[in-house]
Parts: sequence; structure tokens; C-alpha cells
Amino acid sequence: MKRPAFLAVAVFLTASLVAGCGGGGHQSAETPKEPPKELKLATTTSTYDSGLLEAVLPVFEEKHNYKVSVISVGTGAALETGKRGDCDVLLVHAKEQELALVAEGHFVDRHDVMYNDFVIVGPPDDPAGIAGGRDVKAAFRKIAETEAAFVSRGDDSGTHKTERKIWQGIGLEPRGGWYYSVGQGMGDTLRMASELKGYTLADRGTWVSLKEGLDLKVVLEGDPALFNQYGVMAVNPANHPHVDHEGAMKLIEFFISDEGQDLIAGFKKNGEQLFVPNAS
Repeated sequence: MKRPAFLAVAVFLTASLVAGCGGGGHQSAETPKEPPKELKLATTTSTYDSGLLEAVLPVFEEKHNYKVSVISVGTGAALETGKRGDCDVLLVHAKEQELALVAEGHFVDRHDVMYNDFVIVGPPDDPAGIAGGRDVKAAFRKIAETEAAFVSRGDDSGTHKTERKIWQGIGLEPRGGWYYSVGQGMGDTLRMASELKGYTLADRGTWVSLKEGLDLKVVLEGDPALFNQYGVMAVNPANHPHVDHEGAMKLIEFFISDEGQDLIAGFKKNGEQLFVPNAS
């Protein structure tokens, strides 16, 4: 008859102890953090291949509890991804086209965020004889005249758009066995140019990041036509209500903030600054 009474007391004491731990006495040390929300960023391969995003995005993710999924493609493909509503925010480099698409209502809240420049790189023996020049149109003309190997990204990226603009500027449509249109990102295009002992147009950031091990050198730089502006903008939520516009705006504001601009300015490879912040 006494055993049930003992059990009842034990249950009461246990329940009191549990209640005390969960109530006003001892609190848990930390409140569990909510899982991060996913944000989709479509961007050019140069921001990915150069390593810039690895320096910037983790700071944003920690601060705002987001996990940014990067879609690294050429600028043309990134813009199409955004027009379909398959991403939330874009970081690309084709300003004229970006502004046109904003005017058409595909994107909103576009800002300049940083710039660098394009360079022509080629084999050390420079078979077209363009090294040291500063006129990119004259250099392209010599490459075509000598039929020296030229490797084009051929992917409608921002770099490819700039290359096409230069060819159009001298009235040439490149074709023939010397012209390789490879449909690849900047890193793979540089590697193919090295293997083929050919020239290519590259953004400076990717070139500096990957130049070790490539049998190439910068043969032309400094022409104002080689200026390379990057912009950030959000997919228009009026066209695609499912996108995370709030998250997109947080990332845009981070890129153009003093903190984001300082991270961009401080990002270097081999001691060289790859991008110059110029948020507007």
C-alpha cells in the first residue's frame, strides 16, 4: 500500500523540477536561429571565377540570415533568367542593355556598383604584332588580317557583347579557321586561348585571378572602349510576384553600402585590386 504513494511523490517532484527548468528559473543559453532564406543571384562568370562573390556574399548572409544561390552564366543568359523570373536579383555587366530592360519593365532599382576594364591577352610571341598598342580597333583589324588565332566566348556574355561591338565598329564579321567561338565562360575561354596560342578579350578581374599557369600575356590595355561597368538590379515583382523582392533589395543595398563597397575595394588577387567600387 505504501509503494504507490512513494511513486506519486516521485512523479510530483520530477514534474516540479521540469516545470522549474522551463519556467522562470534557468533559461536556455541561446534561442535557435531560424534557417536562412534562399536568395537567387544570377551573375556573370567573371564575378564568380574571380572569387569576388566568395569575399562579399558570406558577410551579407551572416548579417541578414540568407543563403545566396549563385547562378553563374554569361550576362545574356543571366538577363534571360531574370526576365523569366527564375532568380531574384542580378549582378551583370552590359549597362546599355540593362537600362533598356529596366525601361521595358523587366527589372527595377538598378545601380552601378563597380567597374574594371577589359584587356586583350595573347601568346608571348605576339604573332599579330599588336603588343604595346592602345587602339583596340586597330588591334582587332591586325588579328583578322594576319588570321592569328582568336578565341571568342561566343556566349552573349557582357564580354562577348563588347567584343562584337568592336568587330562591328571596324566593319568586320569574324569567320574562318582562325576564329574560335567556344560558348564558354571566361575561365575556360582563357584556358583555350592558352592552349591554342591565340588572343582573347578578357575582363581584368578573371585574367588576374587565373593568369598563373596560362601561356598568355596582356598585349593591349587602356583604350577607353574597354571600360567595363557592373550593375546590380532586382527582378520586377509586378511581373513575377513569387520572387523575394525584399531579399533582393537587401542584397542591392548591401552591394552599394559603404560596407559592401569597402569589401569590393579590398578584394585583391596577387596584390592587385580587381574591381573599383563606384556605387550610384
